[in-house]
Amino acid sequence: MSIRTTTRAVLGGRLRSTTGLLGGFAATSAAHLGAILSGSSVLRNATKPALMPLLAAHSASAATAAEREAPKLLTPALLLSAGGDVLLQLKDDTAFLAGMGSFAAAHVCYVTMFVRQGALTDRRRALLVAAAYAGAWAAMIGQLWPDLGDLRVPVAGYSLLLASTAVTSAGLGWRTGLGGALFLLSDTLIATQLAKWRELPGHQFWIMATYVLAQYLLASGALKAEERAA
Repeated sequence: MSIRTTTRAVLGGRLRSTTGLLGGFAATSAAHLGAILSGSSVLRNATKPALMPLLAAHSASAATAAEREAPKLLTPALLLSAGGDVLLQLKDDTAFLAGMGSFAAAHVCYVTMFVRQGALTDRRRALLVAAAYAGAWAAMIGQLWPDLGDLRVPVAGYSLLLASTAVTSAGLGWRTGLGGALFLLSDTLIATQLAKWRELPGHQFWIMATYVLAQYLLASGALKAEERAA
């Protein structure tokens, strides 16, 4: 077998693996969202912990198929998010705070990764985006503050990290920028639940739909940023 043929076979195998993992992530996401709509708690609890590990595996496989390394902090960000997903399922105050801490660590990974990829290169643009998100953060916290009770400080601190992800993600293009904005929207919907505000029709569905799409856009956008740098 020639070197060219061997190379094609290897690359073909990598692409099939990448496509399969993406299909698995998409199918698991669809099953999870369907479980929310149908009220199947068993399927819902079974699929949620698998979402981010599948996305992490797909991202690593996509980078390998392109003969590049994935950003070093991408997998930790996604796996920390998976840890948060699991902890939030336990319906316990201590587990909830631990889950929030796991997601906070994921946002630290995202912010660090995006800054390393050049998210703040255009300082003027970054300042304008930061000012816009700072205004949105202040308005959101101001409205939620009276109804959050003991969660006021944790939610305010976590939401600052979340807004930082939104700001830095916007510096790498529309894909990551949209991902950061959707992540902010998803967690804002969770915050309104914590404050016991009136919920939207299909509230939990929209929380997870925006979350899953946000994570996919952040991960794929980070890979594209790495590709541009290479």
